[in-house]
Amino acid sequence: MNLDYSQMLHMYDELSLIVVLLLVLLFDLFAPQRARRWFQPVACTLLALHVVAGLFPREGRELFGGMYLYTPVMTVVKSILAIGTLIVIMQANEWLRREDTRIKQGEFYFLALSTLLGMYFMISAGNFLMFFIGLETASVPMATLVAFDKYRHHSYEAGAKYIVSALFASGLMLYGISMLYGTVGTLYFADVPAGLTGSPLQIMAFVFFFAGIAFKMSLVPFHLWTADVYEGAPTGVTAYLSVVSKGAAAFVLFTILTKVFAPIAVQWQWILYGMTIATITVANLFAIRQRNIKRFFAFSSISQAGYLLLGIIGGTAVGMASLIYYLLVYVAANLAAFGVISIIEQRSGKVSIDDYAGLYKTNPHLAVAMMFALFSLAGIPPFAGFFSKFFIFRAAAGAGYYVLVFIALLNTVISLYYYLLIVKAMFITPNETPIAPFRSDNYTRVSLLVCVAGILLLGLVSAVQNGISLLSYGME
Repeated sequence: MNLDYSQMLHMYDELSLIVVLLLVLLFDLFAPQRARRWFQPVACTLLALHVVAGLFPREGRELFGGMYLYTPVMTVVKSILAIGTLIVIMQANEWLRREDTRIKQGEFYFLALSTLLGMYFMISAGNFLMFFIGLETASVPMATLVAFDKYRHHSYEAGAKYIVSALFASGLMLYGISMLYGTVGTLYFADVPAGLTGSPLQIMAFVFFFAGIAFKMSLVPFHLWTADVYEGAPTGVTAYLSVVSKGAAAFVLFTILTKVFAPIAVQWQWILYGMTIATITVANLFAIRQRNIKRFFAFSSISQAGYLLLGIIGGTAVGMASLIYYLLVYVAANLAAFGVISIIEQRSGKVSIDDYAGLYKTNPHLAVAMMFALFSLAGIPPFAGFFSKFFIFRAAAGAGYYVLVFIALLNTVISLYYYLLIVKAMFITPNETPIAPFRSDNYTRVSLLVCVAGILLLGLVSAVQNGISLLSYGME
């Protein structure tokens, strides 16, 4: 069979990111020592140009017989993930200026962008093999990033836990894919539904596949790695795990459930129903008990993954639009919180919630940015998180899941309590030895400004949600 390799020229998003990857690698290899102080602005500029290039709409197409798919809404998701990666790289500037990490600066950029490239392949996959290749391309560099700071903060231990758990989850997923292939005789997304009959082997294949992707999203009961890895990994990597990795997995799960497993929707909707309740409830209860702020946001991240399932469970265009909008708002809010955590950790070494007592008196701008992020994550109006939760609740209610929405609303009240505990500590709780005042670096300030602007404006500028809805309806 003759293959037309010129089709690769139409993989615009991936080719653009590969160009950025190669330029970063060449700069790392050949730039003289005195020019390396420009490494951060060069990497950020290249990635920003890549984001801008992805904003221009193009017609949808299939490549390599349906192995690779492109739709405009996929580029929207890729752009959201690229923006999140850009913010993470900006927030990592203070950490990368440290003596022991400065020499590995290029490696950090290369690994982060390689992970993003794997997520791009996942999103555009039209075949289970293509999807699995993208998944592993994203997972292996991510494990390296988790263990990047191996001489501090148990980073090496977190990396070992992540890679062992990821390998087990990938093995389960691959086993499920093999069973699915054995029953339907194809791995192409478009061809699988015709062979699905709901047989016990096919249901088991789905369960194994879903278990693998549930690990990536930190869904209960596949969440046990999350808190330890979030705590041990460098804070910038933790932020990357919490939003970029989770966002890609959520979108891919929606796509595969609605395109591939639609004939057995009755079965997987009940699985998602129970997992949504378990994920949100368990995460909320454990978040209340945390004193380490990175472990706290680990359980907050697990809870947010449960809310993402509300947009997935109905399998409708409204659900798709709500999911993408939720991801966009979640990127802004969570990265604002992790930006504050990162700069405080680098300047003071403090990571306990109790250490944040009195933060407003010494670092008012950071305290306000953290407060906005927490209010958005809790869903308090008029911040963008309120609107994202409203739309995702509407999507689930529109699909008839009224009891599930009611349970999620009750859990939102619980989450409001533990998010406000941090706000109370920063603004009300006295502290005889508060975090000393300091001035953040320019990259962190710009990234926090972008995130706060997103928290304030994404809910008020209706054109954003309307545009996402129009693209999502076009996928039906």
